[in-house]
Amino acid sequence: MNFDEVINRFGTHSVKWDMMEPIYGVPAKDGIAMWVADMDFRPPQCVADAITKMQDQGVYGYYGDEAPYKDAICWWMENRHGWKVTAPEIFTTHGLVNGTAVCVDAFSQPGDGIVLMTPVYHAFARVIKAAGREVVECELANKNGRYEMDFDAWDAQMKGHETMLILCSPHNPGGRVWTREELQGVADFAKRHDLILVSDEIHHDLVFPGVTHTPMTLVDPSIMDRLVMMTATTKTFNIAGSHSGNVIIPDPDLRARFAGRMAALGLSPNSFGLYMAEAAYTPEGAKWVDALVTYLDGNRQLLDAAIADIPGLASMPMEATYLGWVDFSGTGMAREEFTKRVEKDARIAVNHGPTFGKGGENFLRFNFATPRSVVQTAVERLAEAFKDLQ
Repeated sequence: MNFDEVINRFGTHSVKWDMMEPIYGVPAKDGIAMWVADMDFRPPQCVADAITKMQDQGVYGYYGDEAPYKDAICWWMENRHGWKVTAPEIFTTHGLVNGTAVCVDAFSQPGDGIVLMTPVYHAFARVIKAAGREVVECELANKNGRYEMDFDAWDAQMKGHETMLILCSPHNPGGRVWTREELQGVADFAKRHDLILVSDEIHHDLVFPGVTHTPMTLVDPSIMDRLVMMTATTKTFNIAGSHSGNVIIPDPDLRARFAGRMAALGLSPNSFGLYMAEAAYTPEGAKWVDALVTYLDGNRQLLDAAIADIPGLASMPMEATYLGWVDFSGTGMAREEFTKRVEKDARIAVNHGPTFGKGGENFLRFNFATPRSVVQTAVERLAEAFKDLQ
């Protein structure tokens, strides 16, 4: 659990580090990659041991008998989230972007409206548009630097062609952990407008002290016939390259529809991802996650304090994830100017706010899941890049 270890990821086909210069112009020689949402930490030893065992056996064939793998998922959800899952409810997709795409394919038709609460994870809109559906952006209300839901405004937006709502819980990029009351509001909204509710809870294990995440499936039994849950080991254990995700569907009819599309598309899981997930969802993996969250909390506090010291910048209070959402509107600068200062002057690659949809125009997203010394260097560079404001 040496999260302070600086690991050189250049030249390893890491999109986060090797594509930083081609995409953002941030120099590889001394740039800092704080964009793609993976971590710069080694996964727990139990995961590494599972891969070593595969290597030692030496034959990389098809995975069979998923019972232990699904048992591990059930154990984790019950012990970490108080949520009882049964094996027949679980589908394994090629990551949760793929899981989202299969949901869109299975539960909507071309031309349908798919509701997103923006700003939100950019891959949702990309998948929706590629599938010939319409992105319906319901903008979150930014109240005193904190996102809140505005159901009255969203009700007025609905035109009747909407068939699905994709919820991000905990929220990326705002870092909100939605309260049970807010989630009940989402459930009611889905029922009012007859929407399939897809709840992407990939960050549900990365919640900071003092806050509790509530799985959507525990909120309202009356939505089970329209609810699809999505979780994964990938963000929690930094194994995003395994491209595996859990799509968990309580309702038998929805399960049958989803299974039909999986079969028609010829989708089957990556055996490496299943081995890693089974190893991760264990008491040893849980101990590692607890240590990780404590470390990330320290990084969060470092980033927040540094942002607060720069006039005109404001970091949205983070309750979960490792993704800082920083508002630059107080600087009075055009988006091109503050982005240039971050990327060219501070030499930090970050995600641009507009890619997350309405409400993201004056924001940049910073991934602080990296050794603390790297975060320290980043915040020092930011202070220098905006020193004329101080």
